[in-house]
Amino acid sequence: MLPLVEMLTIVILTRRNPDLGPAGPKANWQERLVALKGGLGEVLIIFAISMGRLFAGWFTPTEAGAVGAAGVLLVSLLGRSLNWEGFKKSLLDTTKTTAMIMLLIAGAVIFGRFMAISRIPFALASWAGDLALPAAAIMAIILLIYFVLGCFIDALALVLLTIPIFYPIVVNNLGYDPIWFGVIIVLVVAMRVITPPVGMNVYIIKGVAPDVPLETIFKGIWPFLLAIVVCLAILITFPAISTVLPNLMK
Repeated sequence: MLPLVEMLTIVILTRRNPDLGPAGPKANWQERLVALKGGLGEVLIIFAISMGRLFAGWFTPTEAGAVGAAGVLLVSLLGRSLNWEGFKKSLLDTTKTTAMIMLLIAGAVIFGRFMAISRIPFALASWAGDLALPAAAIMAIILLIYFVLGCFIDALALVLLTIPIFYPIVVNNLGYDPIWFGVIIVLVVAMRVITPPVGMNVYIIKGVAPDVPLETIFKGIWPFLLAIVVCLAILITFPAISTVLPNLMK
């Protein structure tokens, strides 16, 4: 549902300003089919192996990612699309990006420790749980707290600090499904990685596209942040949406 909402956001933005997404050269169906042959089959096979074995319980998520990366490397070597110079460049770019991400995470984790010592997250959580409001209104306030704290605290630290407090309130007091609450937290974390000043994904994009000003990137995230908010509003209004797929696996 989230990709559909974001696709709709892109359609609206490009309709209002066509320069944001200029039309490319037209191609007939034969050219489109030929273009799909350029690695689509290999990508589908690697995806099926990684995700299939993950759902089968063979891999952890980290191991599935490693298997996928190894599969892409193997396909590149067999297809002779990766030479030694390209391999060294990919390793160098990966090292730079990883070092930048780790430095951001280190700073966010340290700041999260200071926030934990200050007891601010605990005080906000207790205040929200004691409000005499409808369940939907309390959930909206809890999400607002996550939004504010997520601007300054690392995702893992934010989850570890707040879930033990909010989970009993949301599941036991408000009566929401725990799987639904987990989906909501995932979306909230998705918001956290693009919101300033510690929007980690924004800085990653800046590292990949150094010619684009950081201010321009931050301005560009707001429509997609709004798309996540719309998705959250839909899930709060219709909680059963988030449990459809898990119920099929029972």
